[in-house]
Amino acid sequence: MNDNSVIINEIREIYGNRPHIAYVRSFGCQLNVSDGEKIKGLLSSMGFGFTDNENDADLIILNTCAVRESAEDRVFGIVGSMKKLKENKPSVMIGIAGCMTAQSHIAEKIKKSYPQVDFVLGTSAINGLPALLRDSLRGRGFGADIAEYDDFSAVVPQIRDSSFKASVPIMFGCNNFCTYCIVPYVRGRERSRKPEDIISEVRELVSSGYKEIMLLGQNVNSYGKDLENTMSFPQLLREINAIEGDFIVRFMSSHPKDASKELIDTIFECDKIAKHLHLPVQSGSSDVLRRMNRRYSAEDYLSIVDYIYSKDPDFSLTTDLIVGFPDETDEDFRATLDIIKRVRYDNIYSFIYSKRSGTKAAEMPDAVSDEVKSRRMRELLETQREISTEHYKRFIGRRMRVLADDVSKKKKGCITGKSSEFIIVEFEGDESLIGQFVDVEVTGSMNWAVTGRIV
Repeated sequence: MNDNSVIINEIREIYGNRPHIAYVRSFGCQLNVSDGEKIKGLLSSMGFGFTDNENDADLIILNTCAVRESAEDRVFGIVGSMKKLKENKPSVMIGIAGCMTAQSHIAEKIKKSYPQVDFVLGTSAINGLPALLRDSLRGRGFGADIAEYDDFSAVVPQIRDSSFKASVPIMFGCNNFCTYCIVPYVRGRERSRKPEDIISEVRELVSSGYKEIMLLGQNVNSYGKDLENTMSFPQLLREINAIEGDFIVRFMSSHPKDASKELIDTIFECDKIAKHLHLPVQSGSSDVLRRMNRRYSAEDYLSIVDYIYSKDPDFSLTTDLIVGFPDETDEDFRATLDIIKRVRYDNIYSFIYSKRSGTKAAEMPDAVSDEVKSRRMRELLETQREISTEHYKRFIGRRMRVLADDVSKKKKGCITGKSSEFIIVEFEGDESLIGQFVDVEVTGSMNWAVTGRIV
């Protein structure tokens, strides 16, 4: 992709000495949030300031999510409401970016049905933003760049939302084609960044004072398989762990079919890698997993868990679960309850299945009523609540190293943070601690967090 310096200067000349303000809103996953930070970085280089009020903006960019149709409907509702804003302020530029626009039929729908929108930008075309904006400012009509680019070497400036926690995408796209998921269709096939680029970015972040590095990808365990000089994900983790500095490394998401013993050994052997693994199981039923095209059985999944617990029975695991996948039987659902009782997750992220047009699961027959799905979800959440309440007690009396990240919203005079195990820890302290590592002795537990005091 081309260098943008000439185009950026042209945009600055168009605006001249007039202040120009942008409103950028990102929806969805952490990869989307990271993309939004890059969009802001590019806009800043063009001289834009930022606002949280769309009515004050000269440029509005919605960075969208397409995982669920309800997310798309929400964005279309917001875009529709901007028709009046455009009528009252014709000079405002409106752009739609992200996973929604990566679908050509959605980009075409926006062009035909939402004339208030000036341009659309695909998930891997962020570096094309300056050219689209320049052409819109010059009145060249609706613009679109939704191509899938493989060149990640272009340096895109980034305005990060945090001064001590940073997300670093290591790969883009997905090759798995789970039958319920739209991601491979909107983010393309797996493309890994060069390891030297990732390591350089992490090194720079650490030298700038960042304490938490979150490595991102749809399936980080597949990292490097498409590179000419292959470096596996465990090897990349070890290279990052060797960087000098005081920081912690997290990553997501991790597909069970590629969660090797080498990966697990790496987590235990590297001091800067968080002692936590988010390992989405989605269902405890091997039949449902087969229809999801997850490419592992419940037994395969549990063998990974057994290997982890053989090294540390108290290791922290979290997961994703889908309740009510098409034609999920009572037996299938009971298998899901059994697996959460067997694994004893510290936390689960659970969803009632939502049909997604364009996926194979959307074409599957489904005789399970919404009422049954809701009842199952309530039972799942209650089961996990009981597990978490009991399971968190194992931390009482332990000392945890916590990265303080916010003021407690529940208890005045307290700070919250996350431990290496990705456990929320609440303790007495003031705002000066935010962004620092703190040693905390755990004195109590709840079903969502533990409490403690600074040692």
